[in-house]
Amino acid sequence: MIDLSFTDVMQLLFSGIAVGGIYALISVGFVTIYNVNGVINFAQGEFVMIAGMVGATLASTGMPLWLVCLAAVLASTLTGALMQRFILHPARHSTEVVLIIITIGVSITLRGIALLIWGSNPRTLPAFFEGEPLSLLGAAIPRQDIVVVVIAFVCMVALFWFFERTYTGTALRACMINKQVSRLMGISPERMALMSLMLGACLAGVVGVVVTPISLATPEMGLMIGLKGFVAATLGGLTSIPGAVLGGLLLGVLESLGAGLVSSGYKDAIAFFLLILLLVLRPNGILGGRSAKRV
Repeated sequence: MIDLSFTDVMQLLFSGIAVGGIYALISVGFVTIYNVNGVINFAQGEFVMIAGMVGATLASTGMPLWLVCLAAVLASTLTGALMQRFILHPARHSTEVVLIIITIGVSITLRGIALLIWGSNPRTLPAFFEGEPLSLLGAAIPRQDIVVVVIAFVCMVALFWFFERTYTGTALRACMINKQVSRLMGISPERMALMSLMLGACLAGVVGVVVTPISLATPEMGLMIGLKGFVAATLGGLTSIPGAVLGGLLLGVLESLGAGLVSSGYKDAIAFFLLILLLVLRPNGILGGRSAKRV
């Protein structure tokens, strides 16, 4: 056990919140796609990778950073749309196991294509704001971590507005609860399935452009992010968007504190230990009792 001061704990806590915001965005994508398409999309992390690699490539041409980020997110969103329309939609009548295997195959294929196009050398994006870390309660917080938290918060607010205040968001939520009744109400489940993949890919693209200045972009970068996003979604019950957000933040904080208080070598293992523990003790997730049943 490592003896840490209050400042060290605060440093780990702020770092965990930043990482948790990333997991939360990926987790919301998992939940939305699962409840509308009926599939756990294990290619979600590769949408992060595509945005990171495209963004890093465009940034090297001297393109303005805001335009680079926009193009990278659009590339990720387009990939999600193509995946749904040409891969998942034709296989929509298959079993869940078959669909999961398909998404794993897409994940491997996208990593292979990225390796052929960009090679294995890491690429990066410039930080959104240059300068020394900011001090808060004795902890030194990198400016890019603050950007991650702010963007994650803005995305969560935008998602709340989208799901609660727009017709498309309401229709998407209706399909998440009951696709058959939604069809009777004039909502197209097929269109909402496409929308869910695009939304999940868009959120992953946002993650890709905000983490690349911190962790660099490689063809393998999305693998672990995607798996941890899945763990966060499972923590929230796989049917609850608030649960997905809470699961992402909880996972990020526990992972950061565990790495600092025990050992950084256990950082990745913590997520999967939580997954096993949850599946044994509370299979419906931390908010499973209050979530809607997927039908």
